[in-house]
Amino acid sequence: MAPSTARAARVAAPVVVGVAGLAVWQLLVSVVGVSEYLLPSPAEIWTELRENSAAIREATWITGGNSLAGLVVGAVLGVVLAAVAAWARWVDGMLAPVVAGVAVVPIVALAPVLNSMFGADNQYGRRAIAALAAFVPVFLNTLRGLRQTTPLHRDLMRSYAASGWQTFRRLTLPSAAPYVLTGVRVASSLAVISALVAEYFGGPRGGLGAFISTSAATSAYARAWAYVVAAIVLGLVAFVVAALLEQTVQRRLPAGALR
Repeated sequence: MAPSTARAARVAAPVVVGVAGLAVWQLLVSVVGVSEYLLPSPAEIWTELRENSAAIREATWITGGNSLAGLVVGAVLGVVLAAVAAWARWVDGMLAPVVAGVAVVPIVALAPVLNSMFGADNQYGRRAIAALAAFVPVFLNTLRGLRQTTPLHRDLMRSYAASGWQTFRRLTLPSAAPYVLTGVRVASSLAVISALVAEYFGGPRGGLGAFISTSAATSAYARAWAYVVAAIVLGLVAFVVAALLEQTVQRRLPAGALR
């Protein structure tokens, strides 16, 4: 199969599956008679998307801002602490139980606590939740990447009289970069999901999670699903942007960069 044909097939396959899924969905509601309470029809959801497009866009911007802020803070913190842990084993030993604890913290329990701590008028609690979710995969992947260089490679750099900075720039950083970017790609989706959950459990009004909760509570099920669709699109955009960033940086890495 030609490369162009293979690419077209990769794009067409999910589109076909999606269209078929929507057709079955509409059939279940229109013909089988599935209750709106259980599953609104795609047509009703599309109507809500058009009629409430301004509110949905505003809520998406709020959730996107919370997710992005959390992703940036969590990623920076993860990279910095991973670098320290890779440099000093005793720091790694201290951080390991902390990271393990953060990884298993239930968001549904922590979100109301942080929302109450930071107050009902700001977004800091939601961003903190997104940062915690983003921190773990970035930290773990970065730490693994920083440890990919072997003693043989480091001895080779020393034989060339390379300084510490040159060793880091030419050897350690190219080796770790793919792992860091993989962590960011995973964290991008987790940040969106965590921000949505945090919005669902209180805090200031606004954001997709809050409107999903409000719409479902008032029996506006099609509207709630419209906000869910917006959340799905936001998550996909975050994932695709992170994946494109990963591919762009990897293409610029030295040809001999370790994987």
